[in-house]
Amino acid sequence: MLAKKSLGQHWLFDEPTLQKVIEAGEVSGDDTVLEVGPGLGTLTDLLLQKAKKVIAVEADGDLIEGLKKINNSKLQLEYADIMKYDLRVFPKGYKVVANIPYYLTSNLLRMLLESPNPPSLAALLVQKEVAERVTAKPGQMSVLAFSVQYYAKPTVRGFVAKELFEPAPKVDSAILQIRVRSKPCFEADKNKLFRLVKAGFGERRKQLRNSLAGGLQLTTEEISSILRAMDIDSNARAQELTMEQWQALYTSLSTQL
Repeated sequence: MLAKKSLGQHWLFDEPTLQKVIEAGEVSGDDTVLEVGPGLGTLTDLLLQKAKKVIAVEADGDLIEGLKKINNSKLQLEYADIMKYDLRVFPKGYKVVANIPYYLTSNLLRMLLESPNPPSLAALLVQKEVAERVTAKPGQMSVLAFSVQYYAKPTVRGFVAKELFEPAPKVDSAILQIRVRSKPCFEADKNKLFRLVKAGFGERRKQLRNSLAGGLQLTTEEISSILRAMDIDSNARAQELTMEQWQALYTSLSTQL
């Protein structure tokens, strides 16, 4: 079966690498695993050897018949778009293990982490650059990094050379492990919080006081006063802030968001 460029399909057949992905997912015989985009079923076969149950959600109708040939009672095959799938049907504490299309990464991460029934752990093959952005430290933060780290603890568990895929993508990949927190880093109205964060990162090269003032329709003097009270350098940029500083900033500005 030829991979479809339009769906971002890149097959991975290298079993040692696939086993590393499963190890990052910490899959055991007690686990129900969601596999997003099982494709040709290479990872699926290995997951079935480890997990209690595998629910494989595939959006490409041309691949479904081949996947139906996997004769295993532990497999539940779903022909569906994962972005429209109701995650509440999964048991609490389920895990996600997948080689996902690159274009889906940000939206899928948001869907999983903001779901009323998020997974306990995810192990995903993603672009190396995206994995590095997700796991960035203060100084290199982004909206994506904040969004994931607010809900979870992400770790890069290894890199995968592009030559191991068929067809080879243009960039290397990484095994990204995401351990979901039992509750977010701090309590907040999510709409207000992400309005604040997106305003802060709205113009990346601008100082935080200017980007927040522009994004929140406040004066730079008001923002500077709040930053001084929190002992944050008025010349700081959004990518430099820690999660604790975002929490303090949210607390100070929540009534104005």
